[in-house]
Amino acid sequence: MSFDLKSYLSERRELVEAELARVAKLPALVHGSAGLVPKTLSDSMNYSLLAGGKRLRPILALAGCEAMGQKPEVALRFGCAVEMIHTYSLIHDDLPAMDNDDFRRGRPTNHKVYGDAMAILAGDALLTDAFALATQSPAAPEVLIEIVRELSFAAGSPGMVGGQVIDVEATGKPIDLAHLKVLHAMKTGALFDVSLRGGARLGGATVEQLAQVRVYAQALGLAFQIVDDVLDVTQDLATLGKDPGSDREAGKTTYVDLLGVEGALGHARQVMDEGIAALAPFGRYAEPLRALGNYTVDRKN
Repeated sequence: MSFDLKSYLSERRELVEAELARVAKLPALVHGSAGLVPKTLSDSMNYSLLAGGKRLRPILALAGCEAMGQKPEVALRFGCAVEMIHTYSLIHDDLPAMDNDDFRRGRPTNHKVYGDAMAILAGDALLTDAFALATQSPAAPEVLIEIVRELSFAAGSPGMVGGQVIDVEATGKPIDLAHLKVLHAMKTGALFDVSLRGGARLGGATVEQLAQVRVYAQALGLAFQIVDDVLDVTQDLATLGKDPGSDREAGKTTYVDLLGVEGALGHARQVMDEGIAALAPFGRYAEPLRALGNYTVDRKN
């Protein structure tokens, strides 16, 4: 009997959405107090945080925990912390100084509704509050210190922010495949990696198991970005929920530019198959991750 990925994603997304709704009632959950948060700031943060979407990163955290034989709830707050960081990155990426996008998840981007300054501040708040939330995961202090350390690396200069800088500096310039892979390993892949490894660590993973999870995570991040580039030139706004063709118009090199549509999809499949093979030691517990890997390559939005 084949694994029902649709039901799995729906059930895990419900868990994530319910927890994010609780997180949105800041600062009581994050700070443990009823301190003041300006309403406009809270509204701007929640406009993007509660806008729906795939919730792939928190689901990966849950699946990483489950691959170790643990319940998904163990990694729930950590997964939501990663989603807060991802949301902040989207808000900032959409700004006029960055990608200058008008739509995100099928509706106006944050700065179009709240203005540039408030969008910047909402992103700043989501990033900062995420670390407080991550520390509320049910784990020993030494484990929490390690996952927060790795989360800071993945979100910061060695990871997502550094990758964004490379992206900005490469705009309008031709780059080769190796350079493009480094860019996206930092910009996109780092959060995939920390989501899975953080979830696995909360689930009690050994050093050897974390290494195997990383092989899969890096493959997933690369395949996801390759397929994103393909969808950017083959789908429309209604399907994507964001402006199609924006990367090409901005002068950014994509996998489609270097490999063509069919070549890019073939490369994504090869990379993902290698990543899925690394999950063999986890047996049935990793079935959600295997299915997610195949879905990543085959998805249409």
